[in-house]
Amino acid sequence: MTGTDALLARFQGELKGAVPLEALWLHGSLALGDYQEGVSDIDAVAVLATPLTAEQRRAVVALHRTLLREVPLAKHLHCNYVVLDAWADVARDHLNWSYGGLRPKAMSLVWRRELLAGGLTLHGPTPAGIVPEVTDAALAEYIRTDLREFLLPAARKRRIWRKDMWVDYGPLALARASVTLRDGRMITKREALDVLTQLSAPAALVDDIRARRYGHPAQKGLLWRHRRARLTRTFLRTTIPQVLA
Repeated sequence: MTGTDALLARFQGELKGAVPLEALWLHGSLALGDYQEGVSDIDAVAVLATPLTAEQRRAVVALHRTLLREVPLAKHLHCNYVVLDAWADVARDHLNWSYGGLRPKAMSLVWRRELLAGGLTLHGPTPAGIVPEVTDAALAEYIRTDLREFLLPAARKRRIWRKDMWVDYGPLALARASVTLRDGRMITKREALDVLTQLSAPAALVDDIRARRYGHPAQKGLLWRHRRARLTRTFLRTTIPQVLA
């Protein structure tokens, strides 16, 4: 049993005793076959029979905080808590645990498509029959809006692109979006690295992301972080309009 298996077994067992759990699913890298333990996020969805009470919310927070203290991998565990009869409204916010807090967040159409295309079921029924169909047209419109209204404005900022998590997120999100818009396919982050090269991303940037996710990243100084931020911002600001066109 891997560390991830042990974490998920404990999470499932304790969650079943804390909330009205109907199903527990995984999407993202684990579902797409590109999971790297200790690097990838663990993206979970807990389907609830009824909304959480105040007491149950406190129990969810306590569970996640206990896991964070006791299991190093738990810092990568994110979970959306979605009530069974609340899937029809795609804009509706649900409780989401990520980055140390419980806050409202919608279940994006990308996550929904991942669940339907190959979500892993740990408990209860599968996503089919619960998660409404995501059409290619709806998914494409969602992705276009996200690129235009979130990623492109973010690329105009400066400080955030000095952080590894943003550098890893932005270019790969754009590469994956370009393929989905072109032919409807959902690709892995590993595949997205090759797409970045096809999109003429700077080789130094692609190598930096690849090494951090799949290799042995070198410790580079502040000058490199500033240069990498400029490379990333320039690439995104140039390429996003091309992909949208």
